[in-house]
Amino acid sequence: SFSSDEVIRKRLLIDGDGAGDDRRINLLVKSFIKWCNSGSQEEGYLQYQRMLSTLSQCEFSMGKTLLVYDMNLREMENYEKIYKDIGKHEKIIAAAHEKISECKKQILQAKRIRKNRQEYDALAKVIQHHPDRHETLKQLEALGKELQNLSHIKENVEDKLELRRKQFHVLLSTIHELQQTLENDEKLSEAEESQETQMEAEAKQ
Repeated sequence: SFSSDEVIRKRLLIDGDGAGDDRRINLLVKSFIKWCNSGSQEEGYLQYQRMLSTLSQCEFSMGKTLLVYDMNLREMENYEKIYKDIGKHEKIIAAAHEKISECKKQILQAKRIRKNRQEYDALAKVIQHHPDRHETLKQLEALGKELQNLSHIKENVEDKLELRRKQFHVLLSTIHELQQTLENDEKLSEAEESQETQMEAEAKQ
């Protein structure tokens, strides 16, 4: 003989999620047997109505289960989409960090060039206070060429920095738009879930 706990456990295993399908099937079988053994037409009709009612309950339960299954599928698809969007978002952020690191290196290079230019300017001022000599003129000429070269390098670096600033601004705008899209998708998902929950509650009523 089975204990009470074993009977309950067995019924739960047979009944799936415990929605009462096993009980309805048992009632349907009992109603069918009573209908087969009914003595009068009135009793047979009563058992027939009970079978129809039980079948309707089973169909309703099956329909509800299918709705829940479809809802779970949609939720899984939505979560997969969100996961992919998060992956794209992380890649964009990683690219932004790389751009920031590159811009920092270029800024450091520009600072070194500016420092060198200031040192060359100070040296040129010192040289100008000395009498004109042949060797001094050569050095001044060489320094002038080097300063001109450094000036071109500085202009190129400044142009690159300006371009990187514009690119970084566009990148930040893209990240902001992506975050806004993710927030809108999440709000839409919550609204759909709330609507489906309300529809399920109305169906139960």
